[in-house]
Amino acid sequence: MFKRYNRMLVELPIPEEGDANAAAAVQELLGGKFGEMSTLNNYMFQSFNFRDKKKLKPFYDLVASITAEEMGHVELVTTSINLLTRGTTFPGTPNVTPLQAGKDKRNTYQFIATAQTALVGDSMGNAWTGDNVFSSGNLVLDLLHNFFLEVGARTHKMRVYEMTEHPTAREMIGYLLVRGGVHVVAYAKALEIATGVDLTKMLPIPNLDNSKFDYARKYEEQGLDNILYTWSDGDYQDIRKIWKGKNPETGQPLRVVEGAPKGAPIPNLDDLPEEFAPGITKDHYEQIAKRLMQQL
Repeated sequence: MFKRYNRMLVELPIPEEGDANAAAAVQELLGGKFGEMSTLNNYMFQSFNFRDKKKLKPFYDLVASITAEEMGHVELVTTSINLLTRGTTFPGTPNVTPLQAGKDKRNTYQFIATAQTALVGDSMGNAWTGDNVFSSGNLVLDLLHNFFLEVGARTHKMRVYEMTEHPTAREMIGYLLVRGGVHVVAYAKALEIATGVDLTKMLPIPNLDNSKFDYARKYEEQGLDNILYTWSDGDYQDIRKIWKGKNPETGQPLRVVEGAPKGAPIPNLDDLPEEFAPGITKDHYEQIAKRLMQQL
């Protein structure tokens, strides 16, 4: 089971003006083959389908705990996309074409289908598909796939970072570069224990050094590149048998933290009357409020 908190992993800057084309690029980090929808569902189904959980509990605990973090990554990327479309249209009657900017944006579908919020798809508008899930039932093969998936996801984040200077996008990517690097190391360590092969010699594909990314620096200064969370109060403790020793990139000691990070408030999305969203007028809202009070 999952326990949900009304918090987001980190605080994102709320822009006065967004960048809808940057949002289109960031969509790849959500619904692309190497996006957060893929990491979440790969690990989630692997954890659900895991055989011999008791005998191989440290590996199960690792995949299960990372699954929970990936749920938060999906929310973080989705929220950044929502913020990146801020201020791109204006209120007005239909005859003044208040959504006129949408026809010149790269992802016009976002203006038509979701009222300028995230799509469950990639940067080219293709819907995310379960075909991106790999759950073979073979422990070593799944771990190797997860290592490759995290490295591929990191590569895409680095490239999207270089595509946009927008602070909201870069804040989100900076954080995920650090946390994705943790998952790369975690799966490398799991594979080393399972096979005896030192995958740290393969880590520079790409290099895990984040010093070139300004928005990642503060998260490394907080030590988030050395922490693996259990995402549970009491369970998944055997990740300590894998997440131990030193960070191969920095030499700093690795730490397991029970539970989840403190998180940050989730931004409120303003209404967009030009999108008929949420479609609740002042009079309608007052009627709803009266009905809610009648039930008390």
